[in-house]
Amino acid sequence: MLKRYLVTGGTGFIGSELVKRLVQEKHFVRVLDNNSRGAITRLKDVIKEIEFVDADIRDTEAVIRSAKKMDSILHLAYVNGTEFFYSQPELVLDIAIRGMLNIVDACRKQDVGELILASSSEVYQTPPMIPAPEDIPLVVPDVMNPRYSYGGGKLACELMAINFGRKYLDRALIFRPHNVYGKDMGFEHVIPQLAMRSGKLAKAQPKGTLAFEIQGDGTETRAFVHVDDFTAGLMIILEKGEHLNIYNIGNDEEVSIRTVIDHMFDHFGRDYKLISGELLKGSVRRRCPNINKLKSLGYSPKIPLKEGILEVIDWYVDYATKAND
Repeated sequence: MLKRYLVTGGTGFIGSELVKRLVQEKHFVRVLDNNSRGAITRLKDVIKEIEFVDADIRDTEAVIRSAKKMDSILHLAYVNGTEFFYSQPELVLDIAIRGMLNIVDACRKQDVGELILASSSEVYQTPPMIPAPEDIPLVVPDVMNPRYSYGGGKLACELMAINFGRKYLDRALIFRPHNVYGKDMGFEHVIPQLAMRSGKLAKAQPKGTLAFEIQGDGTETRAFVHVDDFTAGLMIILEKGEHLNIYNIGNDEEVSIRTVIDHMFDHFGRDYKLISGELLKGSVRRRCPNINKLKSLGYSPKIPLKEGILEVIDWYVDYATKAND
């Protein structure tokens, strides 16, 4: 069934891929974003096929107007990137809470019956089990650590989606992305940072073994999912997800950060020596989602990290090269 979607944060990395997929499937799409973290150029291939509203998610009247005649709101607007969790936690929380309240009010005032909320694996921090299912406890371990502005904000958004959703909405769903990667994903995430640093080091030192410094010792793990697999999973949730349910989207291939670095230096054809460093306080040593719930709806990630990461490395190394020319 074709729908009319409002996508907040639609010029972001994940949001733009979702918008393009919705347009491809012939849905009507209206995007609300102020491009503070996104880029309208990500939508250049579909810009003539969507409506774009240049507005801040905290602008109550703009959000309410943008929800007019919509069947569904896909709420992705947020401040992402670890760097901002530490440097601007007050901004992260302001956008999280004011933005979510505006979305809830817009649904009620414009009679929008469906809300799909983008959450995060950060809502549960250090999970009590790996792989982590959707129903594990959500925690903010230390309110004094600015890192938890991000996870705490997402946790509050989940509470609002569920509790307003059960009373006012026909269908309220939450999805939790887990380490989505791809080209043009921003610069504050682990894969882009490692790619640009390793590429720069390999270029600066054409011969010999490279000394590569990292946070931690490389045994920390993540489960990375390519953005194409992620988007396929989200489309399944839009089609089959059940009211008041939460779904992990990711990959259950848990890999060490050392393995990610190995892939990068293999790509450059270079040997390296890892130099360990201290982890930032609040960093998680292991993260891998249990995706059985989404698999039961037909989801199956297709792109292995070793394959998917190559185009991402090249994109970021090429970007860094052009920026320095």
